[in-house]
Amino acid sequence: MVFNGFGLEHTVAPASSKPFRELNQIEQSERGAEMMIQFMSSCPGKSIISGVTGFSLGGVLGLFMASMAYDTPLHTPLSSVGKIAEIPMTQQIKLQFADMGKRSYSSAKNFGYMGLIYAGVECVVESVRAKTDIYNGLWAGCLTGGGLAYENGPQAALVGCAGFAAFSLAIDTYMNSENGRPTENDFNE
Repeated sequence: MVFNGFGLEHTVAPASSKPFRELNQIEQSERGAEMMIQFMSSCPGKSIISGVTGFSLGGVLGLFMASMAYDTPLHTPLSSVGKIAEIPMTQQIKLQFADMGKRSYSSAKNFGYMGLIYAGVECVVESVRAKTDIYNGLWAGCLTGGGLAYENGPQAALVGCAGFAAFSLAIDTYMNSENGRPTENDFNE
């Protein structure tokens, strides 16, 4: 087993005898595309992409969940805000949009952080093991879940490890189920 690092060696510019300025437009675009692919294949690239995607998805999900909430605005008791019906409509709208923005941003941060950590850990595990199989996600899920919950004690870390690993295993199993050979019934039609 040869360990070559975590993909950082792929983030350098491809070897070429000509400087970038001397390349024509097609060669420049090919070199740029090659550098982009190499960056996206590296562990830092995968982590950043996953974090940004998680942040975006978390923001949309947080916005949706905040729009479905029926509690008081900004999670404050009614006594400090007054009765919702007594507040002018424009202030109600401002409070609701402020609350939706805060909840959406909070959800986006959490999803982005989890995506960043999980993708980074999975890539490092895959690089260290030098294998691409279902166990990488299992280990990454356990390390991520346990790492995110370790501040709450060993029991929480164990439950986080088991829960995140089980979820990761379920998702990886489902996603890899399409890689198998189709059933015989599909050929008879």
